[in-house]
Amino acid sequence: MQRPDSIDAARRRLLAAGVAGAALASLPAFAGSNGAPVVRTTAGRIRGRHDVDLQVFRGVRYGADTAPRRFQPPAAPDAWRGVRDALAFGPASPQGGGEPNQSEDCLFLNVIAPRARTTRPRPVLVYIHGGAYSSGSGSSPLYDGATLCREGDLVVVTVNHRLGLFGYLYLPGFPDSGNAGMLDLVLALQWVRNNVAAFGGDPGCVTLMGQSGGGAKIATLMAMPAAAGLFHRAVTMSGQQVTASGPLHAAGRTKQLLEKLGLQADRAAELAHLPVAELQRAHAATVDPYIGRGACYMGPVLDERTLTRHPFYPDAPPQSAGVPMMIGNTHDETRGLIGRGDPKTFELTWDELPARLEAELRLDISGAMVAAEYRRLYPRYSPADVFFAATTAGRSWRAAVIEAELRALQGAPAFAYQLDWGSPEDGGRWGAFHTLDIPLMFGTLDAAGSLTGTGDAARRVSATMRGALLAFVRAGDPNYPGGARWEPYTLPRRQTMIFDLEPRLADDPRGAERRLFAKVPFTQQGT
Repeated sequence: MQRPDSIDAARRRLLAAGVAGAALASLPAFAGSNGAPVVRTTAGRIRGRHDVDLQVFRGVRYGADTAPRRFQPPAAPDAWRGVRDALAFGPASPQGGGEPNQSEDCLFLNVIAPRARTTRPRPVLVYIHGGAYSSGSGSSPLYDGATLCREGDLVVVTVNHRLGLFGYLYLPGFPDSGNAGMLDLVLALQWVRNNVAAFGGDPGCVTLMGQSGGGAKIATLMAMPAAAGLFHRAVTMSGQQVTASGPLHAAGRTKQLLEKLGLQADRAAELAHLPVAELQRAHAATVDPYIGRGACYMGPVLDERTLTRHPFYPDAPPQSAGVPMMIGNTHDETRGLIGRGDPKTFELTWDELPARLEAELRLDISGAMVAAEYRRLYPRYSPADVFFAATTAGRSWRAAVIEAELRALQGAPAFAYQLDWGSPEDGGRWGAFHTLDIPLMFGTLDAAGSLTGTGDAARRVSATMRGALLAFVRAGDPNYPGGARWEPYTLPRRQTMIFDLEPRLADDPRGAERRLFAKVPFTQQGT
């Protein structure tokens, strides 16, 4: 669930601070003595800024400093007197590279809302960032909610939480440590429930949306008893979580880290006091004992406390059956996930292809058989085309299919989409790559730059996707006046909205590829 380097760069370019425009015809919803918006939260008052017709609050504390509570559940912040400024993004969780501002004191969120008063509470969209469970933050310009706020008259919240070993290390003596990052998100949703009305939002109409790792976190929250009732719709974009890490494998990964630090299990508690950099160096030096490469995976754990079942195994979580769900993917996920990090994959030969497929699919399937079937299905494909199509279908798309099928069997509403429109970057070489739907959904094409372009085609696709999203946020149904008819996913039809220049509903798109990989059990990363 990594991200193309150029998207990382875009995420690091902070938006220029908006300047207050002329006074609105209607009164601002909240105003301090100097005209800046001031809101009273359960912990104390905060001061934001106006951005013409919007009010923006950045770096709002929803949890206490986690450094003194390392590997423990989060705590609500202490109350404060006076007014605190909420003008700058809070720190991101400690992680490798990318984010310039990092700290264990990272439980902050951001709120953007229309400035005008309203006669009824506005729907709320809470976005959970991607980057697997190891990187990212809610401060990316790609997640700026201004366009959605203005078009949909809603409140947008983005959030930071603990990542990597600080959020998911399954440590002896700290029974909640394997899901501390998920408990942070529960605390953030409780903050939304208790405070969003002060920003004009409706705590009874909260939609979770997340891409890649953010979508996986949402799928996990759908199975967490502590999160029940805190959200009412769910949108996952190229991010699913069928199974969590089991306690045996999670403990095995912890053992690897302790060995790198020269510690026995009976000294595990010392990790709560070691410097952040020392822990990060040790983690980077581990090799995952089950995946066989890369640093030890850190993600949600079936700990029989926070998680008492896998998110989508053996069925869809019953507690979320009443939560409408939108499940999406992009047609060419791995062109970005793999191709940007290893450009040589575009030069694969037919002789090299089977072994490379076996290394990347992470499934018990013959690479030669997969290559032969794709050559039969798509005789004009090059070896690289086959590689990216097969790894997308077998590794990235497969979990989305599983979740949609299980929701259909449950009789729970699920709307599936596939983004087919491809980025114009490099003449379309990247296709509809992993993360491309973020700026299209948010309408942040200018922040994405060359990744999407800002021409008529990109704006048309973005407008279509935003229209469906805003309808879904409001009513749990993505259909809107003038849009293509979108039916829920059912079996055996498998209705899927294809987002392209001309959106269309298709039954079982890429059905032959789906059937090929349905022959073998799916392996979730980290399990």
